[in-house]
Order: sequence, then C-alpha cells, then structure tokens
Amino acid sequence: MYAPRVFLSMICVLLVFAVAAYWQSGSLSATLLGTIVCAILLQVGYFIGIVYLVRQEKRQRHHTADSPLAQRTGDAPAADDLPADIARH
Repeated sequence: MYAPRVFLSMICVLLVFAVAAYWQSGSLSATLLGTIVCAILLQVGYFIGIVYLVRQEKRQRHHTADSPLAQRTGDAPAADDLPADIARH
C-alpha cells in the first residue's frame, strides 16, 4: 500500500462522507462527529490491513526458511554457492 495514495484516498472518502452526512442531517456538529468516527474506523481498518500483510509476509518467510535449501548451518555461504573464480580464493 502506497502511503500518500492511501492518505489522499482517505481524505477524499472523508470529504464525500462529510458532504453526505451534512446533506442528510443538516447539522454541522453531527457531521463533524460522524466524520471523526469515520476517520477512526478508516484508520483501524488500515492498521488491520497492514498487520494482516505483515503476518502473511512473516508466514511466507517462515515457510521458505523451513525449506531444505535454507536449513544450512552457519551464516557464511557455502563454496558451491559462489561463482568458480571467487570460490578458489
């Protein structure tokens, strides 16, 4: 999710919501309160979406870490993973 696009989209949604709420109720205070509640709900939804994406990425990385190739011990790459001219040195 590209953050500036999300913020711009959120502002547009809140403006449309505020206009519709004011048109429906005619009350500026009810419109302001409803728009604030809507903004909070949008932020909660955005946070839940980010948490979901991070958990999916973590599961995917954990799944690939369990593969036989990733189970090598040690942090240094094995000589057979290096190009031939580097492995000789």
